[in-house]
Amino acid sequence: MLKSIWEDLKREYNFGNMISRLMIINVSVFVILNLVKIILYASNGGQIPEVYNDILYFFCMSSDWRHILTHPWVIITYAFVHESFWHILWNMLFLYWFGRIVGDFIGNHRVLPIYFLGAITGAVMFYLSANLLNYGGDFMLGASGSVMAFVVAAGVLSPDYIMRLILIGDVKLKYIVAVLVLLDLISIANSSNTGGHFAHIGGAIFGWVFVASLRNGTDLASPMNSFAQWVNNLFRRKQKSRMPAHRSPLVVIKHRNESRKSQTAEQSPIDDDYQLKLDAILEKIKEKGYESLSDVEKDFLYRASKK
Repeated sequence: MLKSIWEDLKREYNFGNMISRLMIINVSVFVILNLVKIILYASNGGQIPEVYNDILYFFCMSSDWRHILTHPWVIITYAFVHESFWHILWNMLFLYWFGRIVGDFIGNHRVLPIYFLGAITGAVMFYLSANLLNYGGDFMLGASGSVMAFVVAAGVLSPDYIMRLILIGDVKLKYIVAVLVLLDLISIANSSNTGGHFAHIGGAIFGWVFVASLRNGTDLASPMNSFAQWVNNLFRRKQKSRMPAHRSPLVVIKHRNESRKSQTAEQSPIDDDYQLKLDAILEKIKEKGYESLSDVEKDFLYRASKK
């Protein structure tokens, strides 16, 4: 069973969209963190040792500039850390609902930059509010700032988009977004998780700015995507340099196809059908991209890659 779950997760991570990958990473970190907590709890006589907090704070956003200076990664990593089941459940549901809308409207390639930049904006808002208002917020964790960036971005992109809510029915997206932002503002006034709600507002502001900038011709995701492409090309060049000059991947694929054609007389109709289906899927990817494939086609391609 565990092997089957692992294969499903690996397939979804490799062939799913960026929202699916972010959810898998968040849930994985949640599971690992809680397993560590259980092990430390059981090995310490039913008490959670201080080392657990040290591990947690190593990845959490802090209101102390010294902690940020010595742990600069926390402005991103805190957005992947959850302790509470309900915390991660609602964050992942909102990420799935609103993130998919954003990805469908402006492209899957902008999802990761929005997540990262929403997290950074939320971290900045948390730091400034904690130090200027002095409400006692020391550390912050959770993807809520990033999620609120998707919530507001979705609302700005398509305010009249209809979502069906349980017990309520069809509601326009703009009203859902307005209520969520209003709840954050009310929570700040009521001193309920003040730092976290300031981070939500920071993420919400970034979501609005991102879409507004995109409409004005400025893609805030472009620098991050350009850097990711540069890194990807760098690794590809390294891999290519390790291959024999006369054996590029395209040549290998062509050789395999020619070998199959030369053995047509020995192949069964099932083999021919398999190759035709694989060729059709590859042609579809070439013309329309991987995201155009159905779940059945993605599964077929995944199994074909294992052969």
